[in-house]
Amino acid sequence: MRRCLALALLVMMMASCAMGPDYERPTLPTPESFRMAGKEGHAGESMANLPWWELLQDETLHKLIRVALEENKDLQRAVASVEEYQARLLIARTDFAPQGTVDANAPALGRLKGARIPGFPTAFSYSGQGHLAWELDFWGRARRSTEAARADFLAQEENRRAVVLQLVAGVAQSYFDLRQLDQQWDIAKRTAQSWEESARIAQARLRQGVISRLDADQFEAERANAQARAIEMERHILHKEHELSVLMGKNPMPIPRGRILAEQAMPPDVPAGLPSALLQRRPDILLAEQSLVAATARIGVAKAERFPTITLTGLLGVASPQLSSLGSSEYGVAGVGLAGPLLNVQALGFQQEAVEAQARQALAQYQQTILVAFQEVEDALVAVRTAREQGQAQEAQVTALTSALRLADLRYTSGIANYLDVLTARRTLFEAELARTATRRLHLVSIVQLYRALGGGWNERLPSRPTSG
Repeated sequence: MRRCLALALLVMMMASCAMGPDYERPTLPTPESFRMAGKEGHAGESMANLPWWELLQDETLHKLIRVALEENKDLQRAVASVEEYQARLLIARTDFAPQGTVDANAPALGRLKGARIPGFPTAFSYSGQGHLAWELDFWGRARRSTEAARADFLAQEENRRAVVLQLVAGVAQSYFDLRQLDQQWDIAKRTAQSWEESARIAQARLRQGVISRLDADQFEAERANAQARAIEMERHILHKEHELSVLMGKNPMPIPRGRILAEQAMPPDVPAGLPSALLQRRPDILLAEQSLVAATARIGVAKAERFPTITLTGLLGVASPQLSSLGSSEYGVAGVGLAGPLLNVQALGFQQEAVEAQARQALAQYQQTILVAFQEVEDALVAVRTAREQGQAQEAQVTALTSALRLADLRYTSGIANYLDVLTARRTLFEAELARTATRRLHLVSIVQLYRALGGGWNERLPSRPTSG
């Protein structure tokens, strides 16, 4: 009865005692709503709740993202890192279990002279024995170590989610960049053709003596400028295709196209939801928090290492000079082992201080990550709103400049206006069309950046689609 009570008391002591602080999420002030949400900040709703394939409705883009999720090397590395830390967690959990080893000896050469004690193993004896050791986790070293290993594993899982989110957003942004360059290339080529026609007319008028050489040279210069811009766009297109290829885990290759920028679906509003949801949704915040959990648990590990280690040990074996009598020569022993620091006590104290400093670093990193997350959301909200308004203004500008160019051409061919009116109108329209395309791309990319900043769309795969029979 006394032994049962002693064992129960021992178990209670092991379960209740653990060195170091227990982790509690730091209290951080969070705003009730996003500053720049305005009418778009519907409480309880968030664009981030949508799967990314519902936000990005270009089927070609879906295929590119799917390939990237399967082949991207950074994501493969993140997945392997998760597997590594999962194995490390399983290793840490074995500290709770008894540790056993087995060894055997069979002499081949030489012989022993002098006293021989039956059953006592020597290098000249046939022997086999098993060792058993079980550390009693009085101070919670194994528990804190396992807690830290579990937090490290969860941090790597959040890192994988962060890589997925960044990859989806990166492929989408590069794809929209590519479609912008495609459209600007078309604009440059179309403008170059217009200048080609204007330069041809100017040469004819020069031969007739209607205009001067200066006028004809100006038209020729504008034509060459448009051609140079088209060549520049072509170079950027190839570079962007190479960038997308690497994101997809491929060697540089041509990238298929889907919808043009003007056909890309844009949500009528972009509800941002509640700011507090960032703490539960964004993988980089959760990663930083799990790193803080691990650092906090390691304080307990460092403290426990400054106390003695109590171990239950056991030894059971057989040994004999003759193999034939091995089974009749048995021995065994069990006991309690006690090991504690002596000369390295001061070093262990410094080790604890180092671990506590690491925990403070992890706390500061966690707080900084949250601040950056709120900044990214606010910046993205500003970008979405201003890009939409800027795009509307540029649409009106392009419409007006198109009409102005048509009128300038008519006046010039009729001899009413000079070549400067045409040059100014066409040059201004060219730049305005390029700027409108850049703003359309900015609007789409801003929506993607807001989606990423809100922590949405980290699901890796598209929903299953029924195959047509």
